[in-house]
Order: sequence, then structure tokens, then C-alpha cells
Amino acid sequence: MARILTGIQSSGKPHLGNILGAIEPSIKLSNKKENESLFFIADLHSLINIKDSKIRHKNTLSIAAAWIAMGFDYENNYFYRQSKITEVCELTWYLNCFTPYPMLVNSHSFKDKSNNLSSVNNGLFTYPVLMASDILLYDADIVPVGKDQKQHLEITRDIAKSFNHQFGNTLIIPDCKIDENVMTIPGTDGRKMSKTYNNTIDVFLEEKDLKKQIMSIITDSKGLEESKNAEKCNVYKIYNLIAKKDQSDKMKNKYLSGGYGYGHAKNELLELILDKYKDQRKMYFDLIKNEDYLHNVLKLGEKKAKVIANNVLSRVKKKLGY
Repeated sequence: MARILTGIQSSGKPHLGNILGAIEPSIKLSNKKENESLFFIADLHSLINIKDSKIRHKNTLSIAAAWIAMGFDYENNYFYRQSKITEVCELTWYLNCFTPYPMLVNSHSFKDKSNNLSSVNNGLFTYPVLMASDILLYDADIVPVGKDQKQHLEITRDIAKSFNHQFGNTLIIPDCKIDENVMTIPGTDGRKMSKTYNNTIDVFLEEKDLKKQIMSIITDSKGLEESKNAEKCNVYKIYNLIAKKDQSDKMKNKYLSGGYGYGHAKNELLELILDKYKDQRKMYFDLIKNEDYLHNVLKLGEKKAKVIANNVLSRVKKKLGY
């Protein structure tokens, strides 16, 4: 059985890009009987940028509700908050002592902000070590990551190899799984959908607010009666990613025929999202009102995850003589 670990940043509700690019593929992977999946909400990592505890708390619950609503089987897998397994902090200190300074200086998470060192806190600098602890603490075999996280996975592997070289076979060396077929989801402005660009479509918004986001999708200035190229339109590109083939073909023909405006296309995209995610939206809205239920779900996962964490940490401490 392969143990698969995925970390979820607690930076707010997952948007459509997250759903298509990460949530649905991860849940599909977790549903395979030969896999054991650990999904954790990275609320310690979020402290690097989010200092407001109320925002972090709200984000954590939103993420929990969204993943459950999308169908993650938390009873037969693991779903937990990073901060509740405090062993990860202890392991991070031990691994810090085996991590060369140049390795952290050269990590993308630091280099991307190194031109403005006053904005870099030590949490950002040692981010790759906490990420390594997140993985190694649970004997993870496989870690699915995007291409932008590949370097941090290599750092995890290097740290584990260094420890094992000195103290014998103690930590499992995880494999990095990069899905080359992961979709890049266009945002409302045509760039990659990202909270950073403020161009997301939030499937779990109330309908009137969701409509505002969809209506903000940038298009060209062609008139209602003109024939249009669907492949170059941001509305169609998004629609095409979630629609059935016959639906996409039908919309494409409307673009070509003329007499079909971008407002029509946006309304069709709205209706498609409301229909496709009808059950998930209802479950999300029900869950987000039931904070106690979400806490209990996460506590269930934390209780199970803590058993693995204690076993791994005990192995490490024994080798270190603590």
C-alpha cells in the first residue's frame, strides 16, 4: 500500500483552479484501494503571511468544508490540521540541524523574495524544512506536487538522505509525483487562476457573488452579431474545462454563428457551474454553518495521524540519543 501525502495551504476557500487542478485529482487518487491518503491543512505555513488568527481559523474551516463537500473520504483516510500534530515542530528543529545554509538560500521560496529582505521572516527562510517535516513525519511514500514545488521535494529527499547516511535507515525517502497533465486553469483575466492575481472563480460563493465574478471575465470587444473565435475567449476556455464535449461543441458553434454575445456565454458558464457543483455547493453551505462537525472531522484525522507521527519521531529521537 502506498501512503500519499498532500498539503493544502490555508489561504482561503479553494477556487475553480484548485478544484480542477488539485482537489479532484487528489480525491481520485485517494479513492484507489491500494492507496492510503493523508491530507493536511497547512495552517502553520500560513502564519508566514497571515497573522490574523480569525482569518486563519475561517480559512481552515472553509478548506475543510470544501474538501469534504468535493467528496474526500476522511473516514478511511487522514484529514488533519498541521498545527494540531505538534511533533512536526520538534522534528523541524532536528532536521534544521541537518540542513545546510546554502540549500535554504537557494530555495525558490526564499530567492523569490530575497531582493527585499526586510519582508523575509525566518518562517519563510526555513519553509522547506517544515515542509520536509510534514512529509517525513508520516512515512509518506508519494507526494504529488506541482512543478513549482519540485525543488522543495528534492530538498526533503536530500535532508532525509543526509540523516540516514549518518544514523542508518530511519526516514523514508519519498517519491515526487508530478502530473504532467495537470490543467492550467485560466482566470477571469486570462492569466493562470490564482488568488495572487485576484482573478479566481469561487465555486462556493453565493450565486449573486459568483455571477459577479463570472461577469468580470475579460473578453474582446466584438459585437453581438459578429462571428467569434471560441478558442481565444477566456469564457469558453473555462467552460470547455468543465463541460461535456457536446456542451462545448454546441457553445463553440454559437460563437461561430454570430448573434451570440459574451454575456450569453457568461450566463451559460454560470448555469453550468451551478448545475455541475449543485450538490457540492449545498453540502459546503451546510458544513460551513456546522463548525462543531468540521472540528470533529479534523479531530478524528488528527488522532489517527498522531499515532504515525509519534512512531516516526520516536525513531528519530532514539537515533539522536534523546
